[in-house]
Amino acid sequence: MARRASSIATIVLGSLLPAFTAQATATFSWFDYQASDTTSQVEQGQFSNPILPGFYPDPSITRKDDTYYLVNSSFAYTPGLPIFESQDLVHWELAGHALNRPSQVTFENLNTSRGIFAPTIRYHDGLFYIITTAVDAGGNFIITAEDPAGPWSDPVWLPEVGGIDPDLFVDEDGRAYIAHNDAPPGEPLYDGHRAVWLWEIDLDTLKVKKDSRKLLINGGVDISKQPVWIEGPHIYRVNGWYYLTCAEGGTSVNHSQVVFRTRSLSEPFVPYENNPILTQRDRPQSDITSTGHADFIQTPQGDWWSVFLATRPYEGNHYNTGRETFILPLTWKEEWPHILPAGEPVPTTLPMPVGVATDKATFAERSRHFRDDFDSTALDPQWLGLNTFERGWAATEKSALTLQPVTTSLRNAEQSAFLGKRQQHMQFSASTQLEGAEPGTTAGLVVFQNRRYHYFLGVEQTDTQRIVFLEKVEDGKVTRLHETELNGSGALILRVENQEKTLQFSVKDVAGNKQMTIGEPQPATLVSTQSAGGFVGALIGLHARTSAGE
Repeated sequence: MARRASSIATIVLGSLLPAFTAQATATFSWFDYQASDTTSQVEQGQFSNPILPGFYPDPSITRKDDTYYLVNSSFAYTPGLPIFESQDLVHWELAGHALNRPSQVTFENLNTSRGIFAPTIRYHDGLFYIITTAVDAGGNFIITAEDPAGPWSDPVWLPEVGGIDPDLFVDEDGRAYIAHNDAPPGEPLYDGHRAVWLWEIDLDTLKVKKDSRKLLINGGVDISKQPVWIEGPHIYRVNGWYYLTCAEGGTSVNHSQVVFRTRSLSEPFVPYENNPILTQRDRPQSDITSTGHADFIQTPQGDWWSVFLATRPYEGNHYNTGRETFILPLTWKEEWPHILPAGEPVPTTLPMPVGVATDKATFAERSRHFRDDFDSTALDPQWLGLNTFERGWAATEKSALTLQPVTTSLRNAEQSAFLGKRQQHMQFSASTQLEGAEPGTTAGLVVFQNRRYHYFLGVEQTDTQRIVFLEKVEDGKVTRLHETELNGSGALILRVENQEKTLQFSVKDVAGNKQMTIGEPQPATLVSTQSAGGFVGALIGLHARTSAGE
C-alpha cells in the first residue's frame, strides 16, 4: 500500500513540476511536524478515535472482498478526494487521490471551502464509483476506477441532479439510484429547509433516467419542528428493508444522524421513532462534538460499523483540526440501526477487534510525526495545494524544495506558491529550515485556515537587509505584529509551537545557533473554523511571494 501511495504521488505531482524560469526563488531544506499531546497514545489492545485525525471530513466507505476503502471531502485543496485503504477498519493507508489532474475539474479562484463536498464511494461488479459535488465548479459528477489507487476517470457530469451530497445505491436487481440534498418542493418554509430527492441512473451509460425524480424526505424527521439541513443521504438494503440515513441539524454543534426505512422505494420512508441514532448536541459539555454525516459498512463476518465526522474543540466551539473521521460499531435493534445511545459521549478509544494485529502502527499513531527532507523528485502526498493541480512553482531536487513566487499575496483567490500539511493535533510543533530567499522574494511558514485568516512567519530579503516578521491576516486585514532585522544571509529555522489556545513563533540562526521568539504568543482561535468560517481545518504550510506584496 505504501508503494502505491508513492507512485500516485509521482503521477499527481512529479509530472507537473516543469523546469523553472530564471526568477527569484526561496529554498527549504526540510519540514518537520511533531505532535506533543497524548490523544493518539492508547493502551495495548485498543485503538484511538478519530481514526483519521485532522481535516478528513464527510467520510464514505465501501468494501471489496475483505478490503475497505474510504474517501473524504477535500473542498478546494489539491490533490482532491483522498482515498484510504484498510483490511481491518483500524489500520488505514493513503492509497491515492481520485482527483489529481486538471482535466478532471478546476477549482480556479474558488474560496477554500468550496469545491468538493461530501463524496460517496461504492464498489459494484468490478468497478469503483465516486459520486460527489464540485460546488461552484460544475455541480454533481461520477468518476470510476478499477483500482481505488487510480487512475480515476474524468468526470461524467450530472446536470439533472442539483444540490449537493449525492449518494449512489445499487439494488439487488442491478438498478441504481442517486439520492441527494436539494431545495424542497415549492418555496422553503423556513431557513435551512431542504429535501432529499431520488433519481434512477443507468450504470452502463452513467446517464440519469429522465422523469425519474422523486421526493424522499421533505425537511427532515418531523417537518413540524422545522428541522434544518437534511443532507448526506445514504441508502442500504438490509433484510428486505430499504434504509435511508441522513445528517440533520447542520455540521456544527446541532449535528445529528437520523434514519428512515421502507419496504419499497415506491413507498414513503418512515422515520425511526428513536431518532437521532447519533448526536452529541444533548451533552452540555463534551470533548467531541458535531457528530454526524455517517456511512455504514458490513464486514465479511456480518458485523456492522459506522464512520462519521466529528470535531474536537479546545475552547467553546473552537477547533483547528477540522472535521475528522471517527468510527463506532453499529448494532441493530428491532430492525433499526443504532450507533450511540442518547447522552453518551463518543469514546476516544475502542477495543481492538478480534484478530486485528496490535503491533502495527495506526494512521493516527503515524501522524504524530511527519518529516520531509525533500529527497524525492515527487512531493509527499500529504502536501496540499490551493485551487490548482499544476505546480510549476514548486520543485524538489538535491534534498531541497524550491518555491517560486506567483503572487504578491496569499490573500487573493489567484493561485499562490503555497503547500500545506494538515494540523492533526491540538498541541504540536512545526518547523522548517529556510536556506535562503533571493532578493525580491518573501518566504516562510504559514499557519493557514483560509486566505482571509492565517499567520505568516516570513523572511523578507532585499539587496541590503533581511527582515523576519510575523504577520496576522484577520478577516482579510493584514497586521504586521512584529519584525526584526537579522544580520548575515545564512539558513534560518522557522518554528511554531501550538499549545491548544496559543501559537508561539520563533526563528533560529543556524550558523550562530541563536534562537529568538518572534512576537507575543498569538491566539490559536484565529485559525479555528469557528472564527474563520467554512468547513476545513488548519494547515501548516510553506509559502513564497514577491516582496512587493502586503
